[in-house]
Amino acid sequence: MPEEKKIPVFAEADIPAKLKEFGLEQWYLEDGWLRRKYNTDGWPTTLMLVNIIGYLAEAAYHHPDLAVTWGKVWVKLQTHSAGGITAKDFELARKIEEAVLWRPQPDAALTGTPNKFVHSK
Repeated sequence: MPEEKKIPVFAEADIPAKLKEFGLEQWYLEDGWLRRKYNTDGWPTTLMLVNIIGYLAEAAYHHPDLAVTWGKVWVKLQTHSAGGITAKDFELARKIEEAVLWRPQPDAALTGTPNKFVHSK
């Protein structure tokens, strides 16, 4: 049976620079996890946020821990099999960030809703 390739884990000291490199300024490292809290405009949007994160995670086959309440979703990422933060975590965090904060451009064919849904901070 072939040996499984070990995924490199980033040192804690390297995480802030990697977050910046990936454009993840609202994400942070705490207790060995990449974390982010999203504020929403209410329960329906919170559920939509959970669903998009779930879809992205399943498509990536890399699953975050989520904590969900009215108007808030906390996301925690770590590569369990590697025992720390890997490139997988940064890639999924970036994809989550892109999807949940996406809005149509002002001159685009899609005009977009006036609702904020998920707030960037």
